[in-house]
Amino acid sequence: MKVLVVGGAGYIGSHMVKMLALAGHDVVTLDDLSNGYKDAVKYGEFVEGNIADAVLLDRLFSENAFDGVMHFASFIQVGESVEKPSMYYRNNVSNTQVLLDAMVDHNVKSFIFSSTAATFGEPEYTPIDEKHPQKPINPYGHSKLMVEQILSDFDHAYGLKSVSLRYFNAAGADPDGELGERHIPETHLIPLVLQAASGRRESITVFGDDYDTPDGTCIRDYIHINDLCTAHLLGLEHLVAGGDSRAYNMGNGQGYSIKELIDVAKSVTGSDFKVVMGERRDGDPARLVADSTLLQKELGWKPQFAELETIICHAWEWEEKADLWAMPVS
Repeated sequence: MKVLVVGGAGYIGSHMVKMLALAGHDVVTLDDLSNGYKDAVKYGEFVEGNIADAVLLDRLFSENAFDGVMHFASFIQVGESVEKPSMYYRNNVSNTQVLLDAMVDHNVKSFIFSSTAATFGEPEYTPIDEKHPQKPINPYGHSKLMVEQILSDFDHAYGLKSVSLRYFNAAGADPDGELGERHIPETHLIPLVLQAASGRRESITVFGDDYDTPDGTCIRDYIHINDLCTAHLLGLEHLVAGGDSRAYNMGNGQGYSIKELIDVAKSVTGSDFKVVMGERRDGDPARLVADSTLLQKELGWKPQFAELETIICHAWEWEEKADLWAMPVS
C-alpha cells in the first residue's frame, strides 16, 4: 500500500511510519513539526506542512496514488484544550475536514483516525466498551467525537470508509530503541516517572491516594506503542480489503494503579526516586480502562507487549538515551 501519515513526526506517528515501512508499504509523512521532530521520521518521504493547507494537499494527492490516510495530527492535551478551545476545534476538527475534503476530491476511500477514550467522559462503568455513552467533558474529547461524527456522515454521503481507534494512554517505546516518546512539555505519566528515575526530574507527584481502588491511587490503561500501531495497521488492511467503517476501543483489559506503575519503574530502573503525594485533581476518575474485546474479535488484534514491566523497560531504554535526543525538562 501507499499511505499518507499526517502527524507522522510525532510520538505515535513516527512509530507508525516505521511499522508501515518495515511491512513493505510506501509511506509519505506530512507534519508541520509543531509537536513533532523531523529526525523521528526515519523512513519514507517527509513533507513539511499542515493539513489545513488545501493547496498542498491537492498537490500531494495529485502526485501520489494513496491507498489510505492515517491521522495523528491532533492536539492532545486535555488541560490546554480547556484553556484554548478555539485552537483545539480549529486544528482537530476544522483542519481535519480540509483533509477529508481532499480525500473525497481525489477518491481516496480509507481513513484511520487516532481517536480517544476521552470521548466517553466520566465512565459509567469499566472496562469501557463501544456501547458506553459518549459524553466528553472537555474540548479535547468533544473535538475527537466531532470528527467521529463527521466520519460517519462522510461515509454515508461520499463512501469514505474509516476506522477510529479509542484509547487512553499510548506508552513505551520502539523495542529496537530507535524511537520513543518526547513531548515539550511532557504530560504523560510513564516518561515523567522515568525522568525522575534518571535524575532529569527531581520527583514525581501522585495526585491523590484515597480513591476507591485497592491501593488508593487511580487505575489507568496503558497500551504499548507498537501494539497500538499494529491495531492501526490492521484497521487500514480491513478498509483496503473492502471492510466497513468501524470504531473500536483499545485497552489492556485490566489497568494498573499509579502506585503499581511507580513500583515497577523503581524495579526496572533500580532507582529509588522521590515520590511526592499531592491532592486530587479535578476530573480524575478512579478507574479508566478500555475494553478491546471487539477489536480482538473482528480484526484479530492481540497485544504483543501487554505486561507493564515490558512497556516500562522499553521506555527506560529510550530515557537512558536522553542525552542524544532530549530537550531540557520543563
